[in-house]
Amino acid sequence: MSVESVRRVVDAVWRIDGAHIVAGIARLVNDVGLAEEIAQDTLVIALEQWPRDGVPDDPGPWLRATARHRAIDVIRRRTRYAEKLRLFSRDAEGGVEDGTDLDDHIGDDLLRLIFTAAHPVLSTEGKVALTLRLLGGLSTVEIARAFLIPEATAAQRIVRAKRMLSGVGFTMPTPAETAERLGAVLGVVYLIFNEGYSATSGTDWARPALCSEAMRLGRVLAGLLPDEPEVHGLVALMELQASRLPARTDADGRPVLLGDQDRRRWDRLLIRRGLAALDRAETLGGGPYTLQAAIAACHARAVSSDDTDWGRIAALYEVLVYVRPSPVVRLNQAVAVGKAGDPARGLRIVDALSAERALRDYPQRPAVRGELLAQLDRTPEAAAEFRRAATLTHNESERTLFEARAAELG
Repeated sequence: MSVESVRRVVDAVWRIDGAHIVAGIARLVNDVGLAEEIAQDTLVIALEQWPRDGVPDDPGPWLRATARHRAIDVIRRRTRYAEKLRLFSRDAEGGVEDGTDLDDHIGDDLLRLIFTAAHPVLSTEGKVALTLRLLGGLSTVEIARAFLIPEATAAQRIVRAKRMLSGVGFTMPTPAETAERLGAVLGVVYLIFNEGYSATSGTDWARPALCSEAMRLGRVLAGLLPDEPEVHGLVALMELQASRLPARTDADGRPVLLGDQDRRRWDRLLIRRGLAALDRAETLGGGPYTLQAAIAACHARAVSSDDTDWGRIAALYEVLVYVRPSPVVRLNQAVAVGKAGDPARGLRIVDALSAERALRDYPQRPAVRGELLAQLDRTPEAAAEFRRAATLTHNESERTLFEARAAELG
């Protein structure tokens, strides 16, 4: 088999088993950064041996076994080094303790890796980069491309994150801390999804590959934590929103807003999966992600834009604002209230957000205000708001959309 063919096999196996390999090794060496280095060394061994000896019948187990052997070598070297240190210093610590209780309250290496990648000591950027690297199997180049940052910046974020984690080890939060850490984990996954669904910069309106990766991570979490309602709520939200991706651009790649989309192009399989996940989340109790999924379900169930139950969506936003108030949620509430037949109240909600620093340069705020003004037949003001939105966005497709709306309104 050629080197290139082997490389494709290695890439495919790594996508499937990479996170499991890193997680298993990290448990042995108690260091996520070192675990990834060992895993990468294992890939190099495969790339050297497989073209010569042939690809194993079960390449995944081969990689796991080879990585485990290398990890054991590292532990032995560390132990010998520690023993030598003890010869020179009575104060040196003893050998590596091997009595770690692996049967923790959740007991899964992959889940431990997910929680470690979202550790509170990391910045949000570090959590996202490390999650994509360790759990998504994305290369540094792919992460840089996904977030439109220089490769060197992506590499620095990953290196810095691994360095920060070297001080905390490969640990699970206590049962009491799990709920708080789970919130951070879900937040990182949804951040990745959102960057794919509505790209904040660049030329693409969306990056479906990022959405797919976030959904894969969400499904992994749902399998590991089947009784956590918000995990199912987030999965439902992502599946339902992603169902619209095929209709969010026209044949020329130009953005198509929700009300103008051809709903026959919505992915029915994702809708069915999303509604099933929503049922599960609501049965278990749900929370903010479940509420947002319920809003997305209103769109998914409507056969046309005119058939949408905007009254129910506005009511769900009322609850969401109470449960998890944020400027963006209130901005979305303004849209729902306007669509439900009260654009004047929607405009008051938007104007009440004028002092919010988080929305100061947020292009959707003038865009929403423009749409509400258009509903009130204040077209010159509406056009001005869309022109302002066009100056604020960093996404070229979105800028084109805003400029077109401004021109339409005159």
